[in-house]
Order: sequence, then structure tokens, then C-alpha cells
Amino acid sequence: MPQEDVLSIKREKLAALQQEGRDPFAITRYDVTHHAQDIKDRFETLEGRTVRVAGRMMFKRKMGKASFCNCQDRSGKIQVYVARDSVGEAAYDDFKKFMDVGDIIGVEGEVFRTQAGEISVHAAKLVLLTKSLRPLPEKYHGLTDTDIRYRHRYVDLIMNEEVKETFLKRSRIIKEIRDFLEARDFVEVETPMLVHNAGGAAARPFETHYNSLDEDVKLRISLELYLKRLIVGGMERVYEIGRVFRNEGVDTRHNPEFTLMELYQAYTDYHGMMELTEAMFRRLAETICGTTLVTYGENVIDFGNPFERLTMTEAVKKYSGVDFDEIPDTEAAMKIADEKGVQYEAFHSKGHILNLFFEEFVEDKLIQPTFVMDHPIEISPLTKKNPDKPGYVERFELFVNGWEMCNAYSELNDPIDQRERFAAQDAQAELGDEDATDHTDEDFLNALEIGMPPTGGIGYGIDRLVMLLTNSPAIRDVIAFPTLKSLS
Repeated sequence: MPQEDVLSIKREKLAALQQEGRDPFAITRYDVTHHAQDIKDRFETLEGRTVRVAGRMMFKRKMGKASFCNCQDRSGKIQVYVARDSVGEAAYDDFKKFMDVGDIIGVEGEVFRTQAGEISVHAAKLVLLTKSLRPLPEKYHGLTDTDIRYRHRYVDLIMNEEVKETFLKRSRIIKEIRDFLEARDFVEVETPMLVHNAGGAAARPFETHYNSLDEDVKLRISLELYLKRLIVGGMERVYEIGRVFRNEGVDTRHNPEFTLMELYQAYTDYHGMMELTEAMFRRLAETICGTTLVTYGENVIDFGNPFERLTMTEAVKKYSGVDFDEIPDTEAAMKIADEKGVQYEAFHSKGHILNLFFEEFVEDKLIQPTFVMDHPIEISPLTKKNPDKPGYVERFELFVNGWEMCNAYSELNDPIDQRERFAAQDAQAELGDEDATDHTDEDFLNALEIGMPPTGGIGYGIDRLVMLLTNSPAIRDVIAFPTLKSLS
């Protein structure tokens, strides 16, 4: 039947009900006593008892004096047996005439098992709670077009149970993280999204305008600088889970707005952050996946073994054969980059080029959990220097499945050194580096001058973590409403 005819018929049915004073949209509540899976799990207890369930009708088979449908709620589907002798002739006629697949219904009746062995509800009363005015996708082909799935996530959730399961797991993952950190005495806090200085990461911010203040502001790209202010204030262990915004590209692992978690712990360093991270990832694997062996695509990732630890120079030497400890200066680094075909900018220094070698030759090789430690100072403006390795800082990134999963520092708490680092970033920006966003933040420097204790800090991309633990191929599969280009 043409789409236009289906839409017309649905509206005609609604109009007929409304003319009879039976507008389904006028119903304000329906008291649910049980859910579909609950009935199946507790059948021995509930058999013969009256229950009230509500949800979307996903199937309907009309027969003579008795028909079948099902009811899909948040927990799954339950079959409903609708007999004329049980609901009454008028109600049975209404069921056949007015209730369609896609409608939201309320069902009251006894729990029983059919002759075919399926646990069901024998309806005594049926209520049309919402009339669906658009058809659902065809049953056997479902909703498979990825662009439509992302744009119409509400239909995607109705038609594809594995999609709903992914988002339920996402919620569980965040809850487990909160429970894990609460057990370690961390306090959850909230910090501003609209800021004058979008610092704490190498990224381009979105810009907007405060009408009442007549000031331009930016959407945050990180949570770092305000959380450190709370450490200065004596809170000692804080974290935030929140949206950040980076005016950058979209691909399978990047979305311009995404969920970041950052935490800061006084009186520890990046080694303490490694211990915390390894323990948290292992717990998440065990609680969410039921095992420390997590399958992603063709890879089986082992979170049960101690994570490998490599410095960035060790990693680059291992996978590219180039030993940056033997490269004396930027000129020599540029020369070896030319030989290896690694592209760089004129303003890049030796440390930048080391990082480019890492991105080119190493990242995609790190399938099993690996801490990559001791990054060059040029790309780490908020990190303490490594006292044993000039030109490098106490920073690590965790890589799993070839992805960066988190970024951590021994936090820089020297306000004099921090001012010099900000000035270096400002100079980089003037040379054309659009990602050099950590411009001098006087209020943050003032906080450091008040005094911040030695601190370890870390940031985790929650969306990428959910991808890994749900075996989802793209970041859009784990963000309920991902960024999409407008159709207009």
C-alpha cells in the first residue's frame, strides 16, 4: 500500500475515535504492574495472576474469535492473546478495527502459557493509549539505512533491540565508573561549559556570544582548568563527566560534541593515574562484559594482564626503527622525517616531529592495552617536566585497539613554568598552529600562585570506551543523537 494511503488511513481511524469521544491522546496515565521480561522470569509465581503491561504493539495477527498481538516495553516483548469472549464483542471489534502495529497499548489480563509453550497474557481489557500516525519500517527488513537510523534514533531503538542494549550498557558503564570512583573517595562536580579561555587540550573551539554580557565566549574543549582550581581549593579528589565541544571533523571515532570524564587526585602523579586506569578498565570489562577478555571486531583484548608500558621514544624506535634519543635537534628531526615521508609544518620542533612519527608508525599497532609514557614537552603545556629526561614530561596516553583511550599527566603546579608554557603556546598560535589553544589564563595562573599540591590528572573519552565495550564500529552508534549535516 502506498505510504500516502497508510498515513491517511491512520488519521481516519484517529478521527473516528475522536468523534466518538474516545481520543487516545486524552488518556493521561496507565498504571503498569509488570514488564515483559519480569513476567517471563517470574512465570511460576505469576501464572494465573492478573498483570497490567503497556508498550508498543509490534505484531498483530487477526483471526475469527481470537487474535494475537505482542506488546514491547523497555524490557522486551510479551505475547498477548485477545479473545472476543474475554474482552467483549465491542472491545474485540475495536481491537481489530482501530489498533495497529506501532500503536501504544495497555493490557490487563492473566498470565498463562499457550499450547505452543509461549508465556503470554490473556487479555481481559485493552486500552489504546497512543495512536501511531506513521508506519514502522517493514518487519523483515527493519531499519538498516545508517543515516536514517541516526536521524530517527527513536525508530532505530524501536526496531533494533541491539541498539537499545548498547545504550543501556552505556548507562551501566557510566554508573560503574561513578561507583568505582566513589569507592576511592572522589567527588563528582560540575564546571562551566561557556568559557572565555578554552584551554586544557589541543583543539579548535566553537565560539558563541553572551547577549546579556555583550561578550564573545567559547564552548569548552576540556574540563581541566576548572577542576584544577578545585584542587587548589582543597577538594583533593574530583571528577566530572560532561559534554565538551571541538570544532573539528567527523569520522568513526570523532564527533564534534562528545562526553569526556576528567579526574584529578592530589598527592599522586602519572604513575598513580596508571594504577587507577588499569584497575578501572579491568573492573569495567568484568562487570559489563563478564570477562577480562573483550572482543572488538577481529581482536580479543586482554584486560586481565598487566598493561604494557613504553616511552614514546621506545615505541617509535620499536615500530619505525628511528631512535629519537640519537637525533640531536629539530633540523636533524626534519631531515629524518623527509626521508621517512612524514609530513610536518615549518613551525614544528623535534618534539612535534616525534609525535608525528608516533601517529604515523605506532598508534594502529597498539592493540593490547599499552601505556605510552613520557611525551615531548612541546605538545604537553600543562604537564610536569620529567626530572630524569630533559625535553620530556610525565605524561601518558593509554592505547587499546589502536585508539587513544585516555590522556594523563603529573600536573604542572609551578606557576612560573606554567606562564612560560602558555607564552610558548601563544607563540605557536601566532605561527599558524590552530590547535595551540592553551593561551595565557591569568585567573588559572593566579590559582596556581595560591598553591596547588602535587597532582595526577587524567581524561577519558567515554564514547570511545563505550564503543570498545559494546563492540560498536562507529562513535555514532554509541551517541544517541550524533552530529549530522542538516538535510535542509
